[in-house]
Amino acid sequence: MGSTVPRSASVLLLLLLLRRAEQPCGAEPTFELPDNAKQCFHEEVEQGVKFSLDYQVITGGHYDVDCYVEDPQGNTIYRETKKQYDSFTYRAEVKGVYQFCFSNEFSTFSHKTVYFDFQVGDEPPILPDMGNRVTALTQGPSASPTPTPPLRVPV
Repeated sequence: MGSTVPRSASVLLLLLLLRRAEQPCGAEPTFELPDNAKQCFHEEVEQGVKFSLDYQVITGGHYDVDCYVEDPQGNTIYRETKKQYDSFTYRAEVKGVYQFCFSNEFSTFSHKTVYFDFQVGDEPPILPDMGNRVTALTQGPSASPTPTPPLRVPV
């Protein structure tokens, strides 16, 4: 008799844990927000560390929610009402637990599905040494220091 967990399940669990360890600190859940309800999330952030919140209503009503972020002292540092989506980035002035809430309290009959991405710290580049690479995106007209002359078509 051996382990009751199949070897393939153990390997899969190990791979999932290793993959999770490689991801930057953050959350990307999707949740249901009932009508006339509010849902809050909390995250500890060190002083001077940047964090960002991106959100989007993906189903329900007029695809809108209220959203606000409070610092550890209860000060509102971001507030938007009836938004379909938005982004907010902030550098923490104090260490502590920051709270961000989504509200559907203005709706009396339609629940919403909300997606959000909360990241703490700077996201690492997609490719190693990406800051030193020249790509089509970094060589475009907006990236060049001298403006591109307009194209002249002979008449």
